[in-house]
Amino acid sequence: QVQLEESGGGLVQIGGSLGLACAASGPRTFSNYAMGWFRQAPGKEREFVATVNWSGENTYYADSVKGRFTISRDNAKNTMFLQMNNLKPEDTAVYFCAASNYRSGSYNAVEDMTYWGKGTLVTVSS
Repeated sequence: QVQLEESGGGLVQIGGSLGLACAASGPRTFSNYAMGWFRQAPGKEREFVATVNWSGENTYYADSVKGRFTISRDNAKNTMFLQMNNLKPEDTAVYFCAASNYRSGSYNAVEDMTYWGKGTLVTVSS
């Protein structure tokens, strides 16, 4: 069991940057989990954004964010991050932190994730 809490959402201008963080807590060691970021825009299904394996060595990105977003984790601090640059209006969504019992980040479908945070809203506007 792990509890996840996102922070860092907000309003940002087109082309701007924003960083999200996900703090994890619970009895199991944080490095037992692959971690990921997903997002859900109004009227749309939740979609994969990025995942990272247990060690932070391997990362995976949706094509729509590749080259603009960077996922990372600090296992000593039980925290995962998402740095978002060159933001676009289509990045507007609620961003969710998720944990998977798989240690590999290559399992990055919504149904592969076991634990979810409550989400944080990111709005990209002119």
